[in-house]
Amino acid sequence: MKDIEASDYQADADCDLTGRSTYEDFGLSDRKLEKRLLKVRRKLGDFQDKMYAHGKYAVLVCLQGMDTAGKDSLIREVFKDFNARGVVVHSFKVPTDLERKHDHLWRHYIALPSRGKFGVFNRTHYENVLITRVHPEFILGENLPDVQKVEDVDAVFWEKRFRQINDFERTLAETGTLVYKFFLHISKEEQRQRLLRRLRLPRKNWKFSPGDLDEREYWADYQRCYQDAIRRTTKEHAPWFVIPSDCKEGARLIVASILLQLLEQYEDIREPELDPEIKKHIEEYRNELKKQH
Repeated sequence: MKDIEASDYQADADCDLTGRSTYEDFGLSDRKLEKRLLKVRRKLGDFQDKMYAHGKYAVLVCLQGMDTAGKDSLIREVFKDFNARGVVVHSFKVPTDLERKHDHLWRHYIALPSRGKFGVFNRTHYENVLITRVHPEFILGENLPDVQKVEDVDAVFWEKRFRQINDFERTLAETGTLVYKFFLHISKEEQRQRLLRRLRLPRKNWKFSPGDLDEREYWADYQRCYQDAIRRTTKEHAPWFVIPSDCKEGARLIVASILLQLLEQYEDIREPELDPEIKKHIEEYRNELKKQH
């Protein structure tokens, strides 16, 4: 298996989703992919411990994708070896009444990870330029002063919203949060098969909603909106990565490997040095403990 290079999946301002593969298994069985993931995620867990002790950076991992793209299971498998105190996962649903009384980024600001921790956004602030762009009537529920009707949600409105998102991420990067964004790219046929599985397996039934079928009618619209969002907001300080996700095991390995590769570049992230005065007496402390019963 070839090495996984982050640059092979990183998107640029000319990103074309139609030209991106949705499947990658590296010619390996699911079991072999899982074994490789185990090694990578253990290293990620060790890095997180070191980052927690260092306490000067935070990491924000943003996961976006169509329904059934595998976000939940990816989070479970990639971050399984993290210390629970070092990672916080937020899943953003339909905004509450309280959240609608604030700007569209407020609920994301208050969920950001503190220094030393990983934050994982399962669906993210990009919902504000994805589902609302496919369904602009949802914007009316935000009760904005300059939006009285759907026609007010025009190109100028979206330009402003993209600027706000870019400003948000730039501020995070400039104050010590490392931002990595992953689009889990699946095919429409793979989504159909996963929805059928939800209906076939009783333990998966609860995940199905008739609305999933309705949203499939907007597949092409969503793909265009994702592509535009990625093009407008992939930056050096907040890059997007397009992850082929028809094979869940392959997608998990790719995301974990990219994270590890990028984070290990921060050579300044290391455990703090022990206080010299304490270090000078380590042997004494050790001998004292050996005497105790």
